Amino acid sequence: MFPELYILRHGETVWNSENRMQGELNSPLTAKGEAQAASQGRILRALDLGGFSMISSPQGRAVQTAGIALGAIAQDVTTDRRLREIGVGDWSGLCRDSLPLGDGPDAFIAQYEAAPNGEGIAAVAVRVAAFLADLKGPAVVVTHGITSRVLREIITGEVAVAASSNLGGQGCVYHLKDGVQKLLD
Repeated sequence: MFPELYILRHGETVWNSENRMQGELNSPLTAKGEAQAASQGRILRALDLGGFSMISSPQGRAVQTAGIALGAIAQDVTTDRRLREIGVGDWSGLCRDSLPLGDGPDAFIAQYEAAPNGEGIAAVAVRVAAFLADLKGPAVVVTHGITSRVLREIITGEVAVAASSNLGGQGCVYHLKDGVQKLLD
């Protein structure tokens, strides 16, 4: 069994708004992204987070989101490289519309798998599983769309990714406890 988690995806970035693949590259939050992070902060301030660790991906957009969302409630936010976003290799910085997109409901995810010299979902799952194995207690985690999806799928199974907001939902918070996922928005 895994510890209780609250999972946040970073707010909208400039590259999100341009439909670009970011992967391990970075762009700053837009005004909308800052408002999304502030909304996440309001959600979290209404909760009892005593005893929770605050952990963020070290990538700029996640750290920026953590600063906004957790600034009023966290005394310390640590970073963990295992929470970084999936590497998209040669497609980093390219517009999604210019890249091949498969068919079917998982076409968006298939783009990550097809990225030349990309990391792939299986590799993300290995590092995320290692992160979860090292967790010592409940945590608030600030991460990225694909990384959030993989975290939630490991903990709750396919039900976590069956919903329309399966990529991690900017501006909301996922609560995972006892193998059950609940969307807070």
